[in-house]
Amino acid sequence: MSEHRPSDQPGEPGDPDDFEEIIAAETDRDPDLAVIEAGSRTLRAQAGPGQGDGVPARPEDPEVDRALRAVEQELAGRWGETKLDPSVQRIAALMDVLGDPQRAYPSIHITGTNGKTSTARMIEALLGAFELRTGRYTSPHIQSVTERISLDGAPVSAERFIETYEDVKPYVEMVDAAQEYRLSFFEVLTGMAYAAFADAPVDVAVVEVGMGGTWDATNVLDGSVAVITPIDLDHTDRLGSTAGEIAGEKAGIIKPGATVILAQQPVDAAQVMLKKAVDVDATVAREGMEFGVVSREIAVGGQLLTLRGLGGEYEQVFLPLYGEHQAHNAAVALAAVEAFFGIGAEHARPLDVDTVRKAFAAVSSPGRLEVVRRSPTVVLDAAHNPAGARAAAAAVTEAFGFSRLVGVVGASDGKDARGVLEALEPICAELVVTQNSSHRAMDADALAAVAVEVFGEERVQVEPRLDDALEEAITLAEDEGEFAGAGVLVTGSVITVGEARLLLMRKG
Repeated sequence: MSEHRPSDQPGEPGDPDDFEEIIAAETDRDPDLAVIEAGSRTLRAQAGPGQGDGVPARPEDPEVDRALRAVEQELAGRWGETKLDPSVQRIAALMDVLGDPQRAYPSIHITGTNGKTSTARMIEALLGAFELRTGRYTSPHIQSVTERISLDGAPVSAERFIETYEDVKPYVEMVDAAQEYRLSFFEVLTGMAYAAFADAPVDVAVVEVGMGGTWDATNVLDGSVAVITPIDLDHTDRLGSTAGEIAGEKAGIIKPGATVILAQQPVDAAQVMLKKAVDVDATVAREGMEFGVVSREIAVGGQLLTLRGLGGEYEQVFLPLYGEHQAHNAAVALAAVEAFFGIGAEHARPLDVDTVRKAFAAVSSPGRLEVVRRSPTVVLDAAHNPAGARAAAAAVTEAFGFSRLVGVVGASDGKDARGVLEALEPICAELVVTQNSSHRAMDADALAAVAVEVFGEERVQVEPRLDDALEEAITLAEDEGEFAGAGVLVTGSVITVGEARLLLMRKG
């Protein structure tokens, strides 16, 4: 195992203090709330700003920025998303004092292990194309906490986020005083989202669970459509050690009379979901039976699909996302929107195909096999469990055809890092192990020890600082020569990807 050392000469771009100074100058927030809003002056990778992907930057107005940081700091003082008390008692109490805003609009509720955010974005795009005003609540965020609450397909402004927080704050404090534990970070954000949607008002809310389903804070709404994306092993310490046990928790979002859109599942997970649907008299549409992917072919910038929905086939649907898993997410999203409009139950006509095509063509999913740099190509993917890593590996192999791929991996403690690394080993010639700025980050040396067991010592390098890791990976890829077709894949954690995105997409 080798370790690349940055320059120790004072004043040189590789000065170890430079990166910390940039971070300190731009943010002092808990990494649970937002990844660093800092670019690295040492990084040679310049890719320019994002291209309308819906990922907000820091507010330009200093007063607004200070106010947003104050809100973020207050939220940071609450339980983080990894500390849980499995109960909806506190969020139900908050909804009660707010006047149950979550009942002011119909909703589509989404759970599963992987693909939830991408599927939510597709559902949102489809609903918006049919001229419905949408609210979307997803987690975690890539760069800014404001991403989690979207209206009309775009994150709420910093000003609106601050205003919403100030509106609900007195009620949050009232509930805090009456409960054994204060409302958590995620519970307060969920209350803010539901209040913002009611205030807008939206025609429909698209809501992704935070974790599980039954006791998730989002589960105080009654989704007329319950979407279950593929279930695999993740959060096993809280949700269960088998797909069936995990499905038991996630099935909690299935409400009486709802329509369940069920992605392809392990047999034991599918059995649990179907039993719950029968118990509450819900209707089920299964991928591979009532809907699915008819065909797909690789296209420039994505893939061309034929989808079978609940109301018929939709041909020549361009999806500007990579990977077979995204095609399946598209089929699930389409079926969910059809079900929301009553297709398959009240009538059998398909949705307008031109509108469907227009919606899918406009979909983006930042941090999901996202290309943020060329020559060499750098791809970001937020895979943080073995199933996600396997999907990413298959998609990279299919869509990019790199002659040589260098991986950059930073994982979180408690995750199946070995499983992620084993999924990446067949496609990565070399691996640069690192860690992100979160207190939940897995120590780079500990991760490297696992990586050496999977990859072998000669294929692993350690760079504890993410900017150095990116720099080293890009250098290794460039060693192949300008026209050799080498690439870099950054993965292992949403926070790692978010930080890398900021570093790679800032102007120098």
